[in-house]
Amino acid sequence: MTDHRHSQKEPLVRMVKRDDLSKKKKWAIRLGAIVLALLVGCLFVAVLGHNPLAVYHDIIDGSLGGPSARRITIRTAIPLLGAALAIAPAFKMKFWNIGAEGQIMAGAIGASYFALYWYDKLPKPALLLVMALASIVIGGLWGLIPAFFKARWGTNETLFTLMLNYIALGIESYLQNGPWKDPKGTGFPIIAMFDQNARLPKVFGVHIGWIIVLALTVGMFIYIRYSKHGYEISVVGESERTARYAGMNVSKIIMRTMFLSGAIAGLMGFLVVSGADYTLNTGTSGGVGFTAIIVAWLAHLNPFAMVLIAGLLAILTKGSNTIQTNFKIPASAADVLSAIILFFMLGCEFFINYRLIFRGSKHNRPQEVPAPAADPKGKEDQDHE
Repeated sequence: MTDHRHSQKEPLVRMVKRDDLSKKKKWAIRLGAIVLALLVGCLFVAVLGHNPLAVYHDIIDGSLGGPSARRITIRTAIPLLGAALAIAPAFKMKFWNIGAEGQIMAGAIGASYFALYWYDKLPKPALLLVMALASIVIGGLWGLIPAFFKARWGTNETLFTLMLNYIALGIESYLQNGPWKDPKGTGFPIIAMFDQNARLPKVFGVHIGWIIVLALTVGMFIYIRYSKHGYEISVVGESERTARYAGMNVSKIIMRTMFLSGAIAGLMGFLVVSGADYTLNTGTSGGVGFTAIIVAWLAHLNPFAMVLIAGLLAILTKGSNTIQTNFKIPASAADVLSAIILFFMLGCEFFINYRLIFRGSKHNRPQEVPAPAADPKGKEDQDHE
C-alpha cells in the first residue's frame, strides 16, 4: 500500500545532473546533435520544395566559397566573438549581463561623436585611437551602472542590463532624428557617413578588427585562467560568502568586472561603426549582444572555443542570406533553418549535463537493502528468556 502511494507521488520524469560522463561520450552527443540538426533541416527544406543538399551546398559556398564571401563572413564574426568575450567574465562571476547589446551601442555612440565632429581636427591614427578610447570608456560606464546598483542595493542584474539596452537604443534614435541628423539626407533621418579619416584600415581585405578580437581572445583566456582578477571572479561566482570570508571586496570585484565587460562590448561598437558600417544607426548592434550569449554558453566560457562557434554562426548568417537569393527562400524560413541547427546545438549541452529518469526505469527503482543476518547466539538467549 505504501509503495502504491509512493509511486503515485513520484513524478513521471525527473532531471538528474550528470557527473560521470566521459569526454568521448560528450563529443559523441555533440556530433549526434549536429547530424540530427542536419537531418531535421533536410526535412524542413524538402517541405519548402527544395533540394536539401543543394541548399546546404549554397550555405557553405555562399559564406566561404570566394574571397568576397569570406570577407563578409569574417566581418560578421568579429563583433559576435568580441561580444561573447565581453560577457564571459561577467557570466563567470554569475552576473547575468544581458546588456551587451546596449553596451555595444553606447560604445558606438561615443566613437561616432569623434568621427563626426573631430575628423578634421586630428590625424587618422590619433582620431582612431581617441574613438577607440571613447568607446571603451562609455561602454565600460554603461556596464558599470547595473553593477553599481547590484553591489549597493542587490538589484536584479538581468532586468537592469536588459532595460539599459532599450535606453541606449532610444538615445541613438534621438541623436539620429535630432542633433546628429544629416542635413544632406534624402528626407530620411540618417547620420552622415564617416569621413575616410575615421575609418579603420584593412588587412587582407577585412578591417583590422579581426586582429583586435583575436588578441582579445588570447588576453581573455589568460585573464580568466591565470590572473588574480580571474581567480577572484571564479570565487565570487562560486560563492559570494566564501569570497567575503577570504577577505575579497565583492562589490569592487563586481563593478570592476562589469566595467571590463562593458568596455570590451563598447569597443565592438567602435569596430562596427568604424570598420563595417561607416556610420551609426539603430541596427548597429544588430542583435549581436543577444546572439553572443549563445556563443558564450556553447563555448562554456572558453575564449578559444568561442572563435569556432562565432565562426560557425557567421557562416550560418551569411549562408542564410545566400539561399534567400538563390532559392527565393523567405528570410523567415532561412532563419528557421539556422534556428534548427542552433536548437540542437544548445539541446545537446543539456543532455551532456543532465539526464532524464522516467518513472519505473531501473535507475529510478529503490535499491533493496539486504536484511541483517540472524545472530544465533542472540536467538538462543531470546529462547532461554
